[in-house]
Amino acid sequence: MTKNLSIAIQAALNAGAEILKIYQTNFEVELKNDNSPLTIADKTANEVIMDFLRPTNIPIISEENKQQPYEVRKHWQQCWIVDPLDGTKEFIKRNGEFTVNIALIENGSPILGVIYIPVSKTLYFTSAEKPTSKKIVLTSTNTSVETILQTATAIQPAKPTSKIIIATSRSHLNQATKNYIATINAKREVEVIARGSSLKFCLIAEGLAHIYPRFAPTMEWDTAAGQAICNAVGVRVIDITTAKPMQYNKPNLLNNNFMVSTV
Repeated sequence: MTKNLSIAIQAALNAGAEILKIYQTNFEVELKNDNSPLTIADKTANEVIMDFLRPTNIPIISEENKQQPYEVRKHWQQCWIVDPLDGTKEFIKRNGEFTVNIALIENGSPILGVIYIPVSKTLYFTSAEKPTSKKIVLTSTNTSVETILQTATAIQPAKPTSKIIIATSRSHLNQATKNYIATINAKREVEVIARGSSLKFCLIAEGLAHIYPRFAPTMEWDTAAGQAICNAVGVRVIDITTAKPMQYNKPNLLNNNFMVSTV
């Protein structure tokens, strides 16, 4: 596990460095078939990550790769799930709220997760030694993985007191989410924190928010790394349709609505 974690961290840091180079330029924006945005940063970051992950000989599901049919994928006991640039809308807005997400899945469950925020050089990852997740703010992306593993600090979720802090999407806040917040607010004081990309999972895992409700479409690569990080600190990510933890490498890579909560 330590070897795969080291590879995933190196991949995320190198992809983040390439993303930042493009972030400072007048990049063009394309639209995919589903009208979601795509930039050269998404493609470049994906190429960097693939170069790191392919030598592991573990199959890869990435947002920017052509997906294998389920008839092939269903035989995979392990696979990587990657979003090379999660929060492309935030990248285009240049608000810094975008991430690199890399997760390792085993029999449908995320067992390793890395989330890197290039602008702030903040790294979250699951620990290889014991069930916990850690965080480190880097002064340089040239910091060795060994140093990162030794100096990162453990994070932990928080139980709410009189106030419930709810994390919501920066770009996908819909009426269903607003209705849910209103229901909670009718009983308790509520504070809402809006963030882009997988940062909502990080807020829950490190105790800066208590609930992340998601009533809008997401794909497996949007959530796998975040779920791994939450799982490692004892926070469950529940599929609202099945009332069970979210599963991965499904026949359809589209997620159901879900709830992340410490309440």
